[in-house]
Amino acid sequence: MKTKNQYNKTIAACFTGYIVQAVVNNFAPLLFLLFQKTYHIPLSQITLLVTFNFGIQLLVDLLSVGFVDRIGYRTSMVAAHIFSAAGLILLTVLPDLLPVPFAGILISVMVYAVGGGLLEVLVSPVVEACPSDHKEKAMSMLHSFYCWGYAGVVLVSTLFFHLAGMENWKFLALAWALLPICNAFLFTRVPMAPLLAEGERGMTTGALFRNKLFWILLVMMVCAGASEQAVSQWASVFAEKGLGISKSAGDLAGPMAFALLMGLSRLFYGKYGHRINLERFMAASGLLCILSYLGISLLPVPQLSLAACAVCGLSVGIMWPGTFSKAAASLPRGGTAMFALLALGGDIGCSAGPTLVGLVSGAMDDDLKLGILAGVLFPLLLVAGIALAKKPEVKRSNEREAVLGEA
Repeated sequence: MKTKNQYNKTIAACFTGYIVQAVVNNFAPLLFLLFQKTYHIPLSQITLLVTFNFGIQLLVDLLSVGFVDRIGYRTSMVAAHIFSAAGLILLTVLPDLLPVPFAGILISVMVYAVGGGLLEVLVSPVVEACPSDHKEKAMSMLHSFYCWGYAGVVLVSTLFFHLAGMENWKFLALAWALLPICNAFLFTRVPMAPLLAEGERGMTTGALFRNKLFWILLVMMVCAGASEQAVSQWASVFAEKGLGISKSAGDLAGPMAFALLMGLSRLFYGKYGHRINLERFMAASGLLCILSYLGISLLPVPQLSLAACAVCGLSVGIMWPGTFSKAAASLPRGGTAMFALLALGGDIGCSAGPTLVGLVSGAMDDDLKLGILAGVLFPLLLVAGIALAKKPEVKRSNEREAVLGEA
């Protein structure tokens, strides 16, 4: 018990790490329309910011396979927080310093995206390594903190904009930068448990690529990221344009409602997961996600479409942590390579989902409903992946191929 308790600070720091990731992923989207008006940036370039953020994150995911084990999880975690803080600080300076404001925003996004990518690779395996009972519950609880961070970013930012005005957004960005700075210091102190037992080797990238179940899990991670971000990244714009309401009301009705329900879904499984079959819960959530996408796109009443946005948050809650938990249980020797490649898949989805919505919307006279309708492809594929992962031949080949891959 004493051994487990000493890692409580580590787990708390990891929870805060996901709040940091929520800040770097969701603060800038609240400023999209401000950037568009202030710096005269077209919607097509605004879409590029989302693509670039998650594109850099997936590149970091890929490269981290080669360096995280070498430099260690502690050093990597501290670096992730430093990059996150630096990007937020640069966002307040570079757009006005450079002759092309969009270039300044893009560079800032690139810097904090490095931090976000590292956090995505590192936080889940650090928690997985900490001694605890019911690791799938801990994983769901961990990922719920991304949602609480997301909701906190929206709520605090909305209150700040209401009280201080949108024109003072730079002060808020600097305030958000304090969070990763403080957590970086915390990670220099907390204990870190090894991901694998002493003397045990993790699966190589080649061994993972030869494993059928890993490929299914990878596709599921792509679809989990896409299903989540395709709606959440556009929820604020959808609420403002679809309902014609104010910026503050749009942020509260759109992304904040989405985040709260996503967090409640993860919190529910984090508390009661030991009583619930994970695969069935994921399949039911996938079907609900499909219905919510159809509701956003096809319901004729804007208020009902916005309610479907919130339900979408509830439906996607278990997808990302559930896939991580399934992978950790099915491939216990997956190691850093597995977590990094799954994070890569998730970030590919986080980039592909909003990008597809933006491109389809742009081609249809900025009709976000049609863009989101195109995004229903992702939850459909996710449900198919859950069904495929349960096939007996996939389960039988799992351990056999893992052993052969390490030989």
